[in-house]
Amino acid sequence: MLTTLIVVLPIFALILAGWLCRRAGVLGENAATEISRFVVYLALPAVLFDITGHATWASFYQPGLIAAFSGGAVGVFALTIALRLWRGRHLADAGIDGLNASYANTAFMGFPIGLALFGQDSLAPVTIATILTVCLLFCVSIILVEIGLQTETRAGPMLLNIGKSLARNPLILAPVLGVGAAMLGWSPSGGAEHFLKLLGAAASPCALVALGLFLGQKSPGAASATAASLPLVALKLIAQPALTWVLATQIFHLTPRLTDITVVIAALPTGTGPFMLAELYSREAAVTSRTILISTVLSLVTISAYLGLSHLGR
Repeated sequence: MLTTLIVVLPIFALILAGWLCRRAGVLGENAATEISRFVVYLALPAVLFDITGHATWASFYQPGLIAAFSGGAVGVFALTIALRLWRGRHLADAGIDGLNASYANTAFMGFPIGLALFGQDSLAPVTIATILTVCLLFCVSIILVEIGLQTETRAGPMLLNIGKSLARNPLILAPVLGVGAAMLGWSPSGGAEHFLKLLGAAASPCALVALGLFLGQKSPGAASATAASLPLVALKLIAQPALTWVLATQIFHLTPRLTDITVVIAALPTGTGPFMLAELYSREAAVTSRTILISTVLSLVTISAYLGLSHLGR
């Protein structure tokens, strides 16, 4: 638990910094939205382009790991959307909720926790999980949100409108351009790479500060938002790693060490991606912000419990 706590504490410090700035009036009520826009339109696209542009696909060809991790994430994502739609939630909000329950915080927590627990063996799996999470899963959620927000009922015009919206979305455009660059044999280097690294490094801290700013705003529906977030937290911290473990051990027969790495990645708390998406589309973000906060706190217990029961604890 100490290893996980050391990694998690800076996350809480950044959220607390945003919360204090909002409560003290240092940053105004529009600060969360503006910082979120910076992340969505500049910092996060830089991260996505950098990841996909530098990906060496041959070295990351691990079909068992890819299938186990993506199966766990997509399974929980689809289940959450189905449950939310069954309870009458709007498709756009259900898409964000699906992301809340399946979007592992691989970029900000995966690498330090992986290195601390598994060493260099964790780098490729965490990178694979990051690509699957921030590119594939995130893009699918954006598509669902776009479909849910469309007022056009005819299939042709609706698909055209969705296509135009996706083509203008920086979170879709950046990884597509990165993949294209990698396929052409070009990857960022020199000044271009330094620019992307500097800009991308601001994504996670700014997103966490924006989250703290949002939490620092007085909200009359805080209690109901917390109650609504608890099922999403349970799906993220329990259902996703459990499903991933079943797939890794019973279906794809990964080695014990690779199974532990994959399950720990799946057991990471919700990242800030869903919050950025909610802010981008001006959807209600209280449930999302509390899901991130609560899952981050409780992941100290759930990850430590798994490690105690796994091969690392024997």
